[in-house]
Amino acid sequence: MNIPFEPIIFNYKINIHLVLEYLAFFLAFRYYVFLRKNSVDLIPKTNRLSIILGATLGAFLGSRIMAVLENPVFITDISSIITILNSKTIMGGLFGGLLGVELAKKIIGEKQSSGDLFVFPIILGIFIGRIGCFLSGVKEFTYGKETTFFLGMNLGDGLKRHPIALYELIFLIILFYFLRNLKKRNLKNGLLFQYFMICYFAFRFCIEFLKPNLFFVFGLSSIQILCLICLLYYYKTILKLFKNAS
Repeated sequence: MNIPFEPIIFNYKINIHLVLEYLAFFLAFRYYVFLRKNSVDLIPKTNRLSIILGATLGAFLGSRIMAVLENPVFITDISSIITILNSKTIMGGLFGGLLGVELAKKIIGEKQSSGDLFVFPIILGIFIGRIGCFLSGVKEFTYGKETTFFLGMNLGDGLKRHPIALYELIFLIILFYFLRNLKKRNLKNGLLFQYFMICYFAFRFCIEFLKPNLFFVFGLSSIQILCLICLLYYYKTILKLFKNAS
């Protein structure tokens, strides 16, 4: 199989990344519905719907804003506007979704933590999406720098590069089982989601050093700066983790 993987069905070239992206949304949502039916949700149905709406709007805006900051596009014509609307990044989506949820909860007066039910569906969705990124090779900006490392791969441009999407797939499998084991310990409501965000954003901060980023502020990419903001947002939880570990 060559990468980028572009299967042709009935004389049409299939955008495998787009197909897997839609599949990720569908399966992640169905997984969420399954988990909600098989668990005790302390949040009323109407409030839960408001929270989902807040998460969706926040994720939409956050993913677009961070994508533009990662690869700035100046608006000069209609095509540049379309490019901005089509650009998105999961990091902006996650943090934007978090802010959207917190805003929605303030508006409706909901005090219960709401993120735990989303954790495993989010991991599933990212995992499926990253398969699409890996198969897209250098056509998606999830490829790494040139390397002589034994895991280096030709992702479509004839150069050996770090397969960052593949690294992330392995990390997500480990994270899924790690968090599933933690969940069995009857964690305080809301902690599971916090642990997920801390682990994933810390991983992405580190893996960004292997990407051929072009735009930096203080030597860090926009994604890395967002990661630091997210980790700062959860600094109390991080401090407790270090205190308990010592």
